Amino acid sequence: MSIHEECGVFGVFAEKLINAANICYYGLYALQHRGQESCGIVVNDDGLFVSHKDIGLVSEVFSRDTLSSLPEGTMAVAHTRYGTTGGTNRNNCQPIEVNHQKGRMAIAHNGNLSNAAELRSALELSGAIFHTSSDTETIAYIVTKERLNAPSIEEALSRAMGILDGAYSLVLMSPQKLICARDPYGFRPLCYGKTEDGVYVVASESCALHAVGAEFIRDVEPGEILIFSKEGVLSRREHCRSKKKKFCIFEYIYFARPDSVIDGRSVHAARINAGKVLAREHPADADIVIGVPDSGLDAALGYSRESGIPYGIGLIKNKYIGRTFIAPVDRLDQVKIKLSAVKEVVENKSIVLIDDSIVRGTTSGRIILLLREAGAKKIHMRVSAPPFLFPCFYGTDIDSSENLIACHHTVPEIAEIIGADSLGFLSVNSLERLSGNVDYCSACFDGHYPTKIPADTRKNRFEQRLSEKTSLLYKKRRTSIIL
Repeated sequence: MSIHEECGVFGVFAEKLINAANICYYGLYALQHRGQESCGIVVNDDGLFVSHKDIGLVSEVFSRDTLSSLPEGTMAVAHTRYGTTGGTNRNNCQPIEVNHQKGRMAIAHNGNLSNAAELRSALELSGAIFHTSSDTETIAYIVTKERLNAPSIEEALSRAMGILDGAYSLVLMSPQKLICARDPYGFRPLCYGKTEDGVYVVASESCALHAVGAEFIRDVEPGEILIFSKEGVLSRREHCRSKKKKFCIFEYIYFARPDSVIDGRSVHAARINAGKVLAREHPADADIVIGVPDSGLDAALGYSRESGIPYGIGLIKNKYIGRTFIAPVDRLDQVKIKLSAVKEVVENKSIVLIDDSIVRGTTSGRIILLLREAGAKKIHMRVSAPPFLFPCFYGTDIDSSENLIACHHTVPEIAEIIGADSLGFLSVNSLERLSGNVDYCSACFDGHYPTKIPADTRKNRFEQRLSEKTSLLYKKRRTSIIL
C-alpha cells in the first residue's frame, strides 16, 4: 500500500475561556492517521491569533512546553496534513492565517480543488501574491476577496463556495466566529459534537470527537455552512443539494479510522462487509485468513466470517516508527522493519492475505516475500478495493496513472509480479455495499469524474524548477504543432 492519507481538520468553540490548544492537541492525535507531514494549532485569544505549526507528527511538533505557551481562548482551529497539492515545507503547514481589512482569519482545509490552477492564475493576474503552494491559500484568498463586499464572514464563504469546485471540508475562524463547511458534493467527511461543559467540537471524523469527550451530534451535510457564535449554532443550506452527493468511497476502504461513523455508516462495518463480499467473489482453499495491519484487518475478519476459514494474526506492525525514522540502507528492507511475520501462525499454511489496495505492487510483493520466508506454502491475496485505474483529483495522492500497476498489467500478471498464488480484487459493482447507497465517488476505479478534470494534476504543480518549466513549455508547443 502506497496511498497516503488525507488531511484532518479540527476546531473548538466555547462561550468562556478554555484550554483550547490542549483540546486541539488530543483531537489531532485522534486524526493523526489522516496526515503525518505537518500539523498546527491556531488559538483565538480575544481576537488575537496565536499559533504554532511545523513539519512532523503531533507528538513531535507539540511538546508540553509548546502547548503551555499557547494562551487560553474561546476558539481554536487545528490541522494535520498530508499534502496532496504542494510540497512538504513549513510554508505549507496549516492552518493558514490571513490578516486583512475586515479582520483576521485562520483556515484549515481537507481536500483538493479541481479548479485550483484556474483560480490561482486569475488571482495572481489581479495582483495576489501566494506564499504557499497549497489549495488552501487559494480558498483563503477567495474568501477574503468576497469578504470585502460581504456583510459577514459566513456570507463571504457562501459566495466563495459558488466559485470553488472540487473537494473541501474546512474549518474557518474569525475573531468572533467559528465556521465549518463541506463542499456540495460531500467528498470529504466533516461532523460536529458537544462536550458536557458546552464546548462545540468540529472534526473530520467522529473518532476525534470521542477523543476529547464530545458527544457526536451529526455530520455536516454536503454544501452546508455551520456558524458557531455567542448567538448559538446557525446552519446555512443554500448550497445543499446543488450537486449530486459524491462521497469518497476510499474513506470507507482505507482513509478513515475503523471506529469512526461517517454519514451514518460505521467504517468498521463497511470494511467487514467488504471482506464478506470478497469471500463470495473470490473464494480460496486456505487454512487461515490474515490481514495487513492496520486497514486490512477488518476486511480480513469479514472474509473469515463469510468463508469459514479461521482468522489469525499473521503480521505484526511496529507502531513506534514515526516520520523521523531514518530510512535504512538499500540492503535492508523497510517492510521488514515495519512488519514482521508470525512464523508459528503462517508456517506450512495456505494463507488468504487481505489488504486494502494495490498501487504499484512493490509493497505487496515485499509482504508476500516476508510470508514466504516465514514458511507460508500458498498465498492467495485478496484486495478490499477494485484496481486503481485512474488518477484522483479530490485529495487522494494518485495524480498519475503512470505508476498504477493495474493500468499496465492484467490481474494474473499482477499476481505473478507480486508473487501471489492467486489474486482477487473487490468488484466496482460491490462498492455500493460498503456505503449502503450509491452516493459515492469511485472515479479512481471507474473514471467517472463528478467535476471537470484539471489540465495539470501534479502534486507539486506550483513548485517547478526553471528547467522543468522550459521542458513543459516545449511539450505544449510540440503538441500544438502536431495538432
